[in-house]
Amino acid sequence: MDAKILIESFAEFARSKNVDRPTMIRILEDVFRAMIRKKFETDENFDVTINADKGDLEIFRIREIVDDNSEDIWDFDKISLSDAQKIEPDFEIGEEVYEKIELEEFGRRAVQMARQTLIQRIKDLEKDILYNKYEEQVGEIISAEVYQILGREILLIDGEGNELILPKGEQIPKDRFRKGDTVKAIVHRVDMINGNPKVILSRTSPVFLERLFENEVPEVYDGLITIVKIVREPGERAKVAVESYDDRIDPVGACVGMKGSRIHAVVRELQNENIDVINYTDNLELYVSRALSPAKVSSISVNPDSKRISVFLKPDQVSLAIGKGGFNIKLASRLVGYEIDVFRELNEYDDEDVDLNEFSDEIDQWIIDELKKTGLDTAKSVLALTKEDLIRRTELEEETIDEIFRILRTEFEQ
Repeated sequence: MDAKILIESFAEFARSKNVDRPTMIRILEDVFRAMIRKKFETDENFDVTINADKGDLEIFRIREIVDDNSEDIWDFDKISLSDAQKIEPDFEIGEEVYEKIELEEFGRRAVQMARQTLIQRIKDLEKDILYNKYEEQVGEIISAEVYQILGREILLIDGEGNELILPKGEQIPKDRFRKGDTVKAIVHRVDMINGNPKVILSRTSPVFLERLFENEVPEVYDGLITIVKIVREPGERAKVAVESYDDRIDPVGACVGMKGSRIHAVVRELQNENIDVINYTDNLELYVSRALSPAKVSSISVNPDSKRISVFLKPDQVSLAIGKGGFNIKLASRLVGYEIDVFRELNEYDDEDVDLNEFSDEIDQWIIDELKKTGLDTAKSVLALTKEDLIRRTELEEETIDEIFRILRTEFEQ
């Protein structure tokens, strides 16, 4: 393989990978200089000129002519007068000899290794380009096409044919994709594993929801409305706290849009995830009240030391505050940064009811606390639910719930 064929084949391969010309030339020079160092131990006195477009390669060894008896005759950049005159009879001491080195002088094996090295350098460069490209796009929305569905992940390809990964844990539980579908997601992170970049996408990240709002709500994109915080149970419910420094802009109204036009587009993309948009405020009690929407709060007691908040509601509001699967109260707690305990307000008709704390001698306190987390603070509020309801709302075992029912029913039978 001569220099012209080697360079032209490499240049064609490099161009197919979108490698720019200066980078291509730099890689070629690096590889040829490595060949020179292997054969001559140094490349300091060599000049390498490459024209990738024409496939030209010129390598010159540059040495200063010294007397045959000089002490410097063995230096890498020196040549004796007698050896120099074998190249050109007119050479004299002190002149420089430019000796052209042909590629064939390095040997067939060295040239083949150079070809393999060049291809590998481009592949490594391609990996670096992919890594840097997506590293800069972390947190941004992209669209990619599904080309393979595996058990634990979905493999997608971008417009340039690069492979991207959407793990099962980063998919919305209701997501159902088929080969060829176009998927929107954010670039979650880029990992380098054994020298290979792995681009991980996400549809469950709060950032994905934030980017969707930026796409649908111009005021958010322009910075007129700020998204303070987002908490999500992907596919189920999300709470978005927003604020605006411009009194003329209603941040909630702008995010929802006329007849819900803006938020509906976001909800559809998130597989009908229920999204609550609320006005952010520094007033903690008001913020908690808004966070528990759609429930109406009667009163609030804050304990800053324990980072807990006790919320009191009318009986018909308790289930709204807790929400389906307990998602509403969990998200409200995460949004405000406090653990929220829900309590029913007792009225004159609840005189016969008994506070759960009265059963602390028969029921372990941690069990009572677990029930109170879901807004169940009296015996009748527990008995009003089925066993299945309690299993779904709490982390209690079925046998434990049976025993609770037995103890509470005994109290009223007496």
